[in-house]
Amino acid sequence: MQPPGAQQPPLYAPGSGDFTFVSSADAEELSGSITTPDVKLNLGGEFIKESTATTFLRQRGYGWLLEVEDDDPEDNKPLLEELDIDLKDIYYKIRCVLMPMPSLGFNRQVVRDNPDFWGPLAVVLFFSMISLYGQFKVVSWIITIWIFGSLTIFLLARVLGGEVAYGQVLGVIGYSLLPLIVIAPVLLVVGSFEVVSTLIKLFGVFWAAYSAASLLVGEEFKTKKPLLIYPIFLLYIYFLSLYTGV
Repeated sequence: MQPPGAQQPPLYAPGSGDFTFVSSADAEELSGSITTPDVKLNLGGEFIKESTATTFLRQRGYGWLLEVEDDDPEDNKPLLEELDIDLKDIYYKIRCVLMPMPSLGFNRQVVRDNPDFWGPLAVVLFFSMISLYGQFKVVSWIITIWIFGSLTIFLLARVLGGEVAYGQVLGVIGYSLLPLIVIAPVLLVVGSFEVVSTLIKLFGVFWAAYSAASLLVGEEFKTKKPLLIYPIFLLYIYFLSLYTGV
């Protein structure tokens, strides 16, 4: 028995090497389990529980394997925007070519000053398709004439002192094939009438040549305009011959 007021010895005193047994009731109070601590990441103000494998990789210096790149907004662009295709711009240029009269109020210089590639290519391909007559080689031949014919007009314009780029000539020559496409179904109807068919062909060629020449032949040519208008006219005659087979 210990005198009143004396302190009870500790149940476990590792410093002195003494061990004291405890009762079962006291043991229940001391019982428990050891749990694995949760590791959480603070990402943008939100805590996300991290798995054991993730923690292991980060501790070994391989955390970069778990990084996820943010989506680039530029990768989510529509296909037409990604290919730089503006359908409204192409439609406006088509109307400028088909209606070349200045009195209609169209800003026709946009065809030359703001050239594009997909619009003229679509026009040339469409003209090639209606010119097939069962011969698929016509498609590649028309595209070749478009590219090298535009190159010839470009070189001639530069020699004559014109300030024009090859892309501008390529676009104007391509878009100006539209009048020949317009007269194509008419020729199918009146093909048996030789005189009417010839007049329609001449009208289509003059229409296409005037539309192209009015855009490419500027004031800088002055008295040299016929030197550039004439090869443009011959180029569209050749395009029409590829369609009619003459």
